[in-house]
Amino acid sequence: MDKSINEQELAAFIAQKTQASTQDIRLVLKHEEAYIQKAHKDAKEEVDIDSDDLVDYILEQKDIKLDELTVERILESEMEYLIQNGHAEYMD
Repeated sequence: MDKSINEQELAAFIAQKTQASTQDIRLVLKHEEAYIQKAHKDAKEEVDIDSDDLVDYILEQKDIKLDELTVERILESEMEYLIQNGHAEYMD
């Protein structure tokens, strides 16, 4: 994750939106980062991350005990935070 992002603030924002625990949020974000890093490592150009594939990957991890809707809400809230703070934008 980009170091200019305040991870505590991000986790608090997501917790407020989703009611998920900080521990669960950090675990989901850790697996998300691993998935994205692997995709970049295997690619020669820009990487297009399919959100359904990402959610499936996260749910397959043995330490994830969350349901699909909660994982999706965590990822959506993360994107909302990143967009609001100028760290990301949606592509068409």
